[in-house]
Amino acid sequence: MTESLTALVIGSGGREHALALALSKDPSVVAVHVAPGNPGTAAFATNHPVAQEDGQAVAALAQEIGANLVVVGPEAPLVAGVADAVRAAGIACFGPGREAAQLEGSKAFAKQVMLDAGVPTAAARVCTTVEEAQAAFDEFGAPYVVKEDGLAAGKGVVVTDDREVALAHAAACQQFVVEEFLDGPEVSLFAICDGTTSRCFEPAQDFKRVGDGDAGPNTGGMGAYTPLPWAPADIAAQVDQVVIQPTLREMARRGTPFTGLLYAGLALTSRGIRVIEFNVRFGDPETQALLARLKTPLGAVLHAAATGNLDQVPPLEWGSGAATVVVMAAEGYPGTPAQGGQIITAPDTDQAHTIHAGTSVDADGVLRASGGRVLGIVGTGEDLAAAREAAFRQVAATDFPSGFNRTDIAQKAVAGQIQLAPYYSQEN
Repeated sequence: MTESLTALVIGSGGREHALALALSKDPSVVAVHVAPGNPGTAAFATNHPVAQEDGQAVAALAQEIGANLVVVGPEAPLVAGVADAVRAAGIACFGPGREAAQLEGSKAFAKQVMLDAGVPTAAARVCTTVEEAQAAFDEFGAPYVVKEDGLAAGKGVVVTDDREVALAHAAACQQFVVEEFLDGPEVSLFAICDGTTSRCFEPAQDFKRVGDGDAGPNTGGMGAYTPLPWAPADIAAQVDQVVIQPTLREMARRGTPFTGLLYAGLALTSRGIRVIEFNVRFGDPETQALLARLKTPLGAVLHAAATGNLDQVPPLEWGSGAATVVVMAAEGYPGTPAQGGQIITAPDTDQAHTIHAGTSVDADGVLRASGGRVLGIVGTGEDLAAAREAAFRQVAATDFPSGFNRTDIAQKAVAGQIQLAPYYSQEN
């Protein structure tokens, strides 16, 4: 019988709301705490103030509330070593330690790991000067792909045909990576890992650009959907074989085994699977859509990974149907978002629910926008068209005058307009 779990989720965004909600539905989880949490998590869990990147403070809170599973949501606390501090206090923690978290904390580090592990990825050059960027641009040609080396909340990447724009981004970074452009549709693939064993999620696709038709600058993500009707049926197995397992072996060889959620951002190119980037935590907003379909109790599988027992857990089970999430953001995002806009959320239904990402409650009890990405509206249905319709119906019922959202999330997939290259093959 699964151990009774008291879970503590670290973070305050949409990903943490979705994780806490899924944990609350696991029969083995007897209590859910979130720190610092948000008004959405307060509806079903206990929120606590905490400095998210202070490992000692997080460990002390976990001890105080009797948590036996800590789930670290955001990347910054992971890169800061919060998971190390929690584990040092003798508490099971789902999330990589400081050194393993460099897979997301440094693009250059991740590239070297992929090279050493034989993981297929874009050719790249690590640069520190504009002159080095110029040389890399000459080598790879347009479109130009420039990635800030460190954490940038999903906004450190520029992909452009405008060389001057690319150079300006490079000049603003201390260290950066210039890559060859990868063709083909993009896929997000999550894997729960315990250092050796992996359990893969079904694939999802997210939408990075702020505007319809993939216009405008990159964001942390404006929506997502799952499953992918256009992707190969065995894509998760392929990625586990050629990306996840080789990376776990290489991290173990380095003496920094990876425990937590390994997120592979992929391009299904004319030459086969290529890794665009690694993240070391649940992706936002894909998590909101994926967890809406996950049948496997989340707490039990995360605890198994955190304690090195993932090999005792069967493959993840999924509900039939589909899920779509549409992000409602504050005007001005991803630049300086307008703060304080009043929000009246629509009641949850069997087909749609609202995830809080950047909200707060004022002294009068009014829900207000307090971030860039403010709400995630999740719709589910028997197929992608129905899930998309449910999500946008809930968006229309949400009163957020100073907010905006993309209107084309999952549109091309529903219309059958996403195609793989005819010569795409995992053998390439």
